[in-house]
Amino acid sequence: MKHVLSAIFGAALAVGAAHAQPTAVKLTASEITQLLTGNTAIGVWEGAYRQFFGADGVTLFAQDGVRTARGEWRVDVEEDEYQSLWASDVDWEGWFIMQWHEEYYWVSRATPPTLFDVVEGQQLLGE
Repeated sequence: MKHVLSAIFGAALAVGAAHAQPTAVKLTASEITQLLTGNTAIGVWEGAYRQFFGADGVTLFAQDGVRTARGEWRVDVEEDEYQSLWASDVDWEGWFIMQWHEEYYWVSRATPPTLFDVVEGQQLLGE
């Protein structure tokens, strides 16, 4: 599935560039902060997930049937990327956020673009 998303995302970028249509845009640090702070991301990463980003730098990652993980998050203003640190991590891991029309994608140097939605507030439980 990740390879399919990567191919679709790459094709969309190529078509957009060839036809002077809107292309994917990398969010700036301030845009990432505005998008995530106090809100919940919903997507699929080894199963469906919900991740809340507290204004205090705490992030909660929830999946069905798994204990909710607590970590830290921040935005690197020099790199324009979201970064997280979990209990098992040695160092912060960074992700760019790309926007294509009204859709958001996590993008790292090691994984293909991964689609996610954002809902207002802390919504760790599905409704």
